[in-house]
Amino acid sequence: MTDILKSLNALRRPRLLIRAARIGAAQYHRNAHLPRHLGHGRLPRSDQALAELMALESVLNEQRCSENAGYSVARHVDIMIAMMGEARIFKNAYQSGLTYRADST
Repeated sequence: MTDILKSLNALRRPRLLIRAARIGAAQYHRNAHLPRHLGHGRLPRSDQALAELMALESVLNEQRCSENAGYSVARHVDIMIAMMGEARIFKNAYQSGLTYRADST
């Protein structure tokens, strides 16, 4: 496994957040969902997207833990859905030894 997948596996979040994200990840399509989080334009490779999403999620988790009034549980779940979707794409490409293609999924 790569370092990014190890970092993702090491995250500890509340079960409810994880469950909600898993449900949403089943319907994840990067071309439709990823631009909402990372901006429009050419989509990055899944490993790059995953790193950016993890940084965004870390900020949201800090807001959650500090009970920040600006925290949005819906945004947090949405970012986690994208993280799980990108991790799935990256893991499949990594295991099959393929080079990532930006137009997949």
